[in-house]
Amino acid sequence: MREQTNVTRRELLSRTAAGSIALATLGTVQPNEADAQASGRTALKPNILFILADDLGYADLSCYGRRDLSTPNIDRIAADGIQFMQAYANSAVCTASRVALITGRYQYRLSVGLEEPLTGRETRKVGLPPEHATLPSILKKAGYQSTLIGKWHLGKLPDFGPLQSGYDHFYGFRGGALDYFTHKYGPPASETEDLWDDDTKIRQPGYLTDLLGSRAVNASTLMPSPGSPFSSVCTSTPRTGRGRLRATRRNLSASRACSISTVAPSAPTSA
Repeated sequence: MREQTNVTRRELLSRTAAGSIALATLGTVQPNEADAQASGRTALKPNILFILADDLGYADLSCYGRRDLSTPNIDRIAADGIQFMQAYANSAVCTASRVALITGRYQYRLSVGLEEPLTGRETRKVGLPPEHATLPSILKKAGYQSTLIGKWHLGKLPDFGPLQSGYDHFYGFRGGALDYFTHKYGPPASETEDLWDDDTKIRQPGYLTDLLGSRAVNASTLMPSPGSPFSSVCTSTPRTGRGRLRATRRNLSASRACSISTVAPSAPTSA
């Protein structure tokens, strides 16, 4: 009989983060890094990019058999890395799945993980406790600077937020979804903007998916040295292959009109 060991989930999360860094380092060591290791100098840490897309189905990618949609860049990641052919998500809803991914624990261990999902109408103080260990907070101890781009959905200010749970930077929205042009979760005439840069609410014209993509591309260059970048890119819906998310002509025209009248102009981030 094998000897059983008692390992807490927090210890497992720490070991998993350390192991991920080690595995990534083994796979990305360049000649100058190998020389640095041989000479005893500190080797560069690998950059880590974690992408989460809400509502992305198993058969929504061409590398999983989709014939009418081409996703060549994701297909290349699958071909050069590891492609899982049989796996299960820990939850089918937004908040609970994010609780498990950021903490490494079953979502039901925390009260916020019981929300199906967390809504803006909630009057209780429910969210991810800032004192709880998270993947970005653990990576920070290993010398990483972390950025969350996109969807948070784990509690609202002033008690909860990405910067309160280990991230160094945040660009995106705190709720479950936004209009892609007005960046509001309510009607166009409502005061429900939910686009943020760190803990400051902003108004920035542009199609939401494009804004998130541009910030993700620039995330590593915007980070000050020293520190290796860890970027989480969490979109609210999957993108279509070689194009934007689908929208009807009627909704597209109405949303553009609303964006012109309600969103104050500022310099958008460019890719």
